[in-house]
Amino acid sequence: MEMSIQEHNLRKSQSYKLLLWFAMISMVMMFAGLTSAYVVSSSRADWLKDFKMPTAFFISTLVIILSSVTFYLAKKAIKADAHKITSMWLLATLFLSVTFVVLQFVGFGQIIADGYFFTGSESTITTSFLYIVTILHMAHLFGGLIALLVIIYNHFKQKYNASQPLGIELGEMFWHFLGILWILLFLFFYFY
Repeated sequence: MEMSIQEHNLRKSQSYKLLLWFAMISMVMMFAGLTSAYVVSSSRADWLKDFKMPTAFFISTLVIILSSVTFYLAKKAIKADAHKITSMWLLATLFLSVTFVVLQFVGFGQIIADGYFFTGSESTITTSFLYIVTILHMAHLFGGLIALLVIIYNHFKQKYNASQPLGIELGEMFWHFLGILWILLFLFFYFY
């Protein structure tokens, strides 16, 4: 009987992880399409050649990397059945993720302060693309934030432990994906 419960949990875990992989692959395809459109649009006459990324985007990149580290540490702590340490790392991840979102909006403010707008007659195709891609990433990040809040809630309800870390594992997997996606998008916009 015990073996069948373990097998069931293993199959359930594998199924959820596979579904998450499919979702992440579809997100990559969407962003690949947008970055391809960005490359094609860069040959337009109204393309900004001297556009610089706002400093808040540099800082937010460091923040999202740190949040991946804290989420990893939360998963490591729950696998050691260290519930208080897991709580600390999950709350640190939540704080860093909110900080990332705030820094994204600060970055938008810096772009506007430099005289570049996202919509309207004073907008450019360059800043409109940056705005669309960044907002879409933040929409996925909000999904990640909701998942993180559910994980924190479930953790405080004692639903996770060393033998049952699935929720935290899935959340960490998605969070790392969001971090890697942002880093790739940031590098793309910075160097292209």
